[in-house]
Amino acid sequence: MSSANNILNRVAILVSSWLRRLVIIRYRMMGVKIEGQVWISLKAHLDTTVRDRITMKNGCVITDGAIILAHDRASWRLRPLRVDDGSGFVVLEEGVFVGVNAIILRNVTIGRNSIIGAGAVVTKDVPPNSIVAGNPAKVIGTVPARETLRRQNHPDDFGHVPAGHATGINEE
Repeated sequence: MSSANNILNRVAILVSSWLRRLVIIRYRMMGVKIEGQVWISLKAHLDTTVRDRITMKNGCVITDGAIILAHDRASWRLRPLRVDDGSGFVVLEEGVFVGVNAIILRNVTIGRNSIIGAGAVVTKDVPPNSIVAGNPAKVIGTVPARETLRRQNHPDDFGHVPAGHATGINEE
């Protein structure tokens, strides 16, 4: 019985891995700029309304329910006072981890090795090596140098940089 479960688990992992690869291919075809190896959950959503507006660099991890938006049609409600067309850019630098159900809005750059906490709503740029959480997202800590090195030197089984555990959270 244990052997059968082990085989089924391995098949499930293999199928899941291939599905994630197809998701990455789909997003590339729809205009998301993906540089290097990234990990995107099957339940994440990247905005492809306007092509070439989202850039993800090597080592990014996007978890379940995360949403990355590069446009905001709410600006259309402000006619004739509209000051922009509602489109923008989102850039995720190397090694960014986006937690479960986090939302990243347009015109935001997430700095290298930053961690976006679960449920965070990111409305402004995030500095490199930062941990942000909340609505709106605020910096609550930094990613220690040892964690940054570990993430760069020890990729997980899929060849992606794991999120790991961060310490050094500032209490404010």
